[in-house]
Amino acid sequence: MKRNRLFPDRYGPWALILGASEGLGAAFAQALAGRGMNLLLVARRGELLARLADSCRQRFGVEALCLAADLAAPGFTERLQAAAEGLELGVVVYNAAYAPVGGFLSVEAEDLSRVIEVNVRAPVLILRSLLPSMAARGRGAVILMSSLASGQGTPRIATYAASKAFNRILAEGLWFELKDSGIDAIACCAGAIRTPGYASAGGREAPGARDPAFVAERAIRSLGHGPIAIPGFVNAAAAWVMGRLLPRRAAIGLMAGSTSGLRQPPSSRGERA
Repeated sequence: MKRNRLFPDRYGPWALILGASEGLGAAFAQALAGRGMNLLLVARRGELLARLADSCRQRFGVEALCLAADLAAPGFTERLQAAAEGLELGVVVYNAAYAPVGGFLSVEAEDLSRVIEVNVRAPVLILRSLLPSMAARGRGAVILMSSLASGQGTPRIATYAASKAFNRILAEGLWFELKDSGIDAIACCAGAIRTPGYASAGGREAPGARDPAFVAERAIRSLGHGPIAIPGFVNAAAAWVMGRLLPRRAAIGLMAGSTSGLRQPPSSRGERA
C-alpha cells in the first residue's frame, strides 16, 4: 500500500508508544501499524501489551516489541534505551498519564508526586534521551497527549490539568525548536475519550466525547500542521470559547461543572499506562 510505504519513509520505521496497553494507546498502535510502522509498546501491564502486539503483527504484518515497566520507576529511561537499542525510532507517542480524582486537599501527597513523575518528569527525560538520534537522522515525530483541561485550571483534577498544560507548552516549544531538524512535534489536546479508564471514572458522557481511534487518527494526521491538535469540532469550538470568549473565572467554573461527576477508579487509581 502506498500509504504504508510513505509514512515510515517520512519519519522512520519504528514507533514508540508509551502508555500503550489499552484505550487510546492501543488505538495509536493500530493506527501506526496500519501505516507500516513497527512498534515498541510500553506500559505496566505486560499481558495487555502482549495481546496488542500479537494483534498488530497478525493484522498488519509489522514487528512489535513489548516493554512492561513503570515509567516512574528509577532507571526507567535506561531500560527504555536498552530496549530501543538498534531500532530507528521515527515516532514517539507519550500517552501515559496519571490522573487522581478529587479535591487537592483530599489527594494523598504520594499521588500528587506520581502525577509529576509520570506526566512531567518522564516525558522530559525520555525525549531528552531519544531526540538527539532523531535530529542526527534529520527526521522524526513526537506526539504528546495533552487535554482540554490544560487550557485553564480544572477543579477535582487540578494537578493533572496543570501537568497537561506543561505538556502542551513543551510541545509548542519543541515544535519550533525541532522543525528545522526535520522533526514534527505536536500536543494533542483531547476532550473526553471513550476509554476503559474514562468509563470507570465518569458518570454521564461529556459533550464532544470521541472514540480512541478517532483521536489517534486526528493526532497522527496533524503531524506537520502546527503544534496543537484538537480532535473533534465540538472540542475545538469549546477550546476557542473558553480560551478567547469567556472570562478566566467563567472558564474554570465551566470545567468544574464538567468534572463534578468524576470519581476515582478503584483499580487503576487514575493511571493510563
